[in-house]
Amino acid sequence: MAAQDRLTATLTHAEINAPTPLRPLPLLRVDGLSVSYGPHEVVTNVGFELGRGESLALIGESGSGKSTIARAVLRLLPSGGRATGRVAFEGQDVLGMSERGFRPLRGRAIGFVPQDPANSLNPVRTIGAQAQEAAALLDEPGRAIRKRLILETFAEVGLDNPQRVYDSYPHQLSGGMLQRVLIGLAILPRPALLVADEPTSALDVTIQKRILDLLTRLQHDLKISLLLITHDLAIAAERANSLVVLKDGVIQEAGRTAAVFSSPASAYARKLRADVPALNPDRYAALRDVGFRTLKTGDAATPKIEVSAVTKTFTVDGTTLTATSDLSFTVPAGTTHALVGESGSGKTTAVRLLLGLEQPDIGTISVAGEQITGRSPEALRSAWRHLQLVYQNPFTSLDPTWTVEQLVREPLDRFKIGTRRERDARVREALADVGLGEHLLSRKPAALSGGQRQRVAIARSLVLKPDVIVLDEPTSALDVSVQAGIVEVLLTLQASLGLTYVFVSHDLALVRQLAHTVSVMHRGRIVEHGTAADIFDNPQQPYTKSLLASIPSGVADPANPPHARPRLMAAAE
Repeated sequence: MAAQDRLTATLTHAEINAPTPLRPLPLLRVDGLSVSYGPHEVVTNVGFELGRGESLALIGESGSGKSTIARAVLRLLPSGGRATGRVAFEGQDVLGMSERGFRPLRGRAIGFVPQDPANSLNPVRTIGAQAQEAAALLDEPGRAIRKRLILETFAEVGLDNPQRVYDSYPHQLSGGMLQRVLIGLAILPRPALLVADEPTSALDVTIQKRILDLLTRLQHDLKISLLLITHDLAIAAERANSLVVLKDGVIQEAGRTAAVFSSPASAYARKLRADVPALNPDRYAALRDVGFRTLKTGDAATPKIEVSAVTKTFTVDGTTLTATSDLSFTVPAGTTHALVGESGSGKTTAVRLLLGLEQPDIGTISVAGEQITGRSPEALRSAWRHLQLVYQNPFTSLDPTWTVEQLVREPLDRFKIGTRRERDARVREALADVGLGEHLLSRKPAALSGGQRQRVAIARSLVLKPDVIVLDEPTSALDVSVQAGIVEVLLTLQASLGLTYVFVSHDLALVRQLAHTVSVMHRGRIVEHGTAADIFDNPQQPYTKSLLASIPSGVADPANPPHARPRLMAAAE
């Protein structure tokens, strides 16, 4: 029978009544899941399926319920949490099981990779001692055999010297290596499901890419299903077969990644997409134009910041380490200069030198024509009034026992600026500048969201009306939506007040949105310098190109899937 004949042939009675092939049972099925703490429901009627060997991403802002759902699946809800509905793993309802009945599944069949490796490992015990505890799940009685399996798994996740890692304490390893350790411990028992809760949010962009490539490769090679929790839609789009978009514990949208990403149906999913820096590099172009006009018209003849041939070394255990070498850059007034690079590139040392918290071995630094180098802290007091810092983590940089009013007001008190009434007015003005209302004045940091805390930190730096603000990873601990609000605040203030920023970040997509000029640092040296357009559109150095290649594009590359890419060993970290 010809092919075209088969299309029109009459079906036989047997063909018509043939049984429909059974749909494969999903590895994980969640139906009508709700989670409450007392009378407060934080997750409402959530449902999704995850097939064997597939990946699904739960995405949304902080408070959307992502991690709560993961903890419900793992039966790790904190005291007071109550989950209802059905969570079926390999057909078994885990919510209805006793803790004793579920315990053999946790760690063995369902693995978990937490967000922060530094807080997930005991700092006073070696990696090997902690790995042996994880290896106990293998039911292998011989310690020597367990150690061999541990070392083999460490090699499998790209740790190039497994024995050294095994013998090390957590503080002796980089963040990327620690995350690989946690992934290795999670896959050691060869689980069917791996739950990864924001596994790369605290990592540099290049290490983030390696970790995500590793998870995708392990998923493919070991046929592991991956439940990925992330706030970054670009990462989710690259790494997951399906997406579930959450807001306030309620599903806003769900489906195959390509459909949700290319044509989001919900307003919230569209907002998340708009807030991803990698997908919207020119979002703040109008606000940045003020600074670009300064560069183009030649108003930058006298720089606001000038760093000239600065070298700084430290001696650790008798060994001299060079933190910065021959560092030079200038920042015109009213513009943003970004220092980018991986951990260990010298960015933080450069900031400490700029603030006068460290003194260089050689070289000079001046801010607004006032030399910073070679002066005592007492002599720098006047300079610090015009040179302020916004730290990376506002939760640790703000005194938890003080109110917002006390925190913002303190710089005015220390410099004895104005009368009490004038100080009160300036506090309220600074809060208004960053979009916060007076109703927050009596609150303490714990009663604020992450975005509100960072706005308070910015208001605190603004209250003295400085000329220069140094921003040290000011949004790395924030969701993309909160981050977008902070960036808009910073650029609006710069455009209206003429502020000069030094922006330190490993998030290159964010740098492209925010910065006018960029210096790329590698091992204490500036390897490339230029305008943001020069660096991002026409990079010259291999190191810069590797950084830019690590930015999540939001589009999977079917011609070069992550599991087929060359293995990147931890030595590169």
